Amino acid sequence: MKATVKWVDGAMFLGESGSGHAVVMDGPEDHGGRNMGIRPMEMLLIGMGGCASFDVMSMLKKSRQEVVDCRCELAATRADAVPAVFTEIHLTFVVTGKALKENHVKRAVELSAEKYCSASIMMEKAGVKVSHSFEIVEVV
Repeated sequence: MKATVKWVDGAMFLGESGSGHAVVMDGPEDHGGRNMGIRPMEMLLIGMGGCASFDVMSMLKKSRQEVVDCRCELAATRADAVPAVFTEIHLTFVVTGKALKENHVKRAVELSAEKYCSASIMMEKAGVKVSHSFEIVEVV
């Protein structure tokens, strides 16, 4: 896997993935940015949510659950000192569907957390306290 990050100006950078997709990162005005893009630490958090969500949805599809929406809400705490690393991250999966089986949703979230989500597991190995929960929203 490869990526490139190119400085644009001020605190703005353009990141390009090896697969050819690009994202703008920028800092706040008080740090020399123009607030025109996502912050790098926000990208880490979103990447972790995307990785875990991919796992959860994959498992729910395999177990033939009728999911109509899945949202991963992440809440993170950072250290007050430099470097301002993540100290805690909580992922809440809000899974909406028809006749969803709680044990399938629970198992998908657990397997993602314990076995499959490279981002979550990497954060834990780096000392971040990572926790997970889920909610089921039933639709008719």
